[in-house]
Amino acid sequence: LDTPGHEAFTAMRARGAQSTDIVILVVAADDSVMPQTLEAINHSKAAEVPIVVAINKIDKPGANPDTVKRELSEKDVLVEDWGGKIQSVHTSAITGEGIDALMEAILLEAEVLDLKANAEIECKGTVIDSKLDKGLGAIATVLIQKGTLKIGTPFICNNFPGKVRAIMNERGERIKTAGPSDAVQILGFDQVPQSGDIFAEVTNESDLKKIANERQRIKREIDLQMVQKTSLDSISAQIKEGDVNNLNIIIKADSDGSIEALIQSLEKINNEEVGVDIVHKGVGNVTESDVLLAQASKAVVIGFGVQVPSNTRLLANQSNVEIRAYNIIYQVVEDVKLAVEGLLRPDLVEEILGEAVVKESFKIPKIGFIAGSQVESGKITRDCFTRLIREDEELVSKGKIVSLKRFKDDVNSVDSGLECGIAIEGVKKYFPGDRIVAYKINEIKRKLS
Repeated sequence: LDTPGHEAFTAMRARGAQSTDIVILVVAADDSVMPQTLEAINHSKAAEVPIVVAINKIDKPGANPDTVKRELSEKDVLVEDWGGKIQSVHTSAITGEGIDALMEAILLEAEVLDLKANAEIECKGTVIDSKLDKGLGAIATVLIQKGTLKIGTPFICNNFPGKVRAIMNERGERIKTAGPSDAVQILGFDQVPQSGDIFAEVTNESDLKKIANERQRIKREIDLQMVQKTSLDSISAQIKEGDVNNLNIIIKADSDGSIEALIQSLEKINNEEVGVDIVHKGVGNVTESDVLLAQASKAVVIGFGVQVPSNTRLLANQSNVEIRAYNIIYQVVEDVKLAVEGLLRPDLVEEILGEAVVKESFKIPKIGFIAGSQVESGKITRDCFTRLIREDEELVSKGKIVSLKRFKDDVNSVDSGLECGIAIEGVKKYFPGDRIVAYKINEIKRKLS
């Protein structure tokens, strides 16, 4: 199982460590030990799987295997050259150097561990990946771990029964049987399974139906409890708080592995105030039912590596549902992050515009008291907020300006050094020496850390 090095594929690396008997840790000789390498080491240790280190790219200028070995030793991975028990092999994928030595190291490790599998018992394996093919339907790549798989074998995978209609090897060629350690594509699933699901042969078909029905019943009960819990507890709590905003998303992708990587990347966008909520996920093209669900849940539909049929697009336009199609995971994460940042409440920053000192108080019919003032700094504008402050720094009032005059004329602003008449909402009396501080509130768009 080749697990990608990108951080989005953490779950794939964890599942790889749990599904295999030996982990080959590939590290570049011209580079340092990366965070993903450390993560792979931790997954291997957690699954208690032995490691063989392949130090690759030794043909490149600047390659230094000793640096890699030193950094690995700092992470408790001590190779045999440095007095440890872990085998290490110098390889080059370009020239082929060391590949035979790597194969010998794997065989030696298997011999020491006494790795064997019984090919005569009922077949069992793990789903590595799955997809929905236009012509063939649901297809899953399954790693056979024991037993021999044959065409026509009834099986159960997760909660759904099936019967093997065809077995294909890594070249897409149809084969009749598959044994332990074979990774094969299988046709015959009722629904697209998820990566990591256990594939198990069931010889008695009546037992198969009973097991499937019981599992589906338990799944329905769990789903019902989750729906009730969500609707009664968390939603009411969110409504009370009034400070939780989620971007609802429906994901349709070309394979289950893609969905897993997408969800893992999108979940990192969440913070205390806003987040991403995956309403539904599935393998296959975007359908009309996805659009209807998006309309009901006010969600955005993300298609990754799949088609959006014209009738689905038409329904989406009529329903005012947004469908976005992507082929690159970074673009999905970037766009969703920008959308979630839009849900963040902006920071409110106060900006002082100017300050005026009250010289005299006048009473004008129909308006009330007006402060005859002189602007000492900045400027006073009609649409600003104000604070009225007395000599002992006591805040008398806060409010908007209801009247701003120069002599008898209404004006929009008064600059520093000029005299004016100011009336503030809610203030009935002004005293000489009062200070009027004018300010405005700026909204600063926030970003996710």
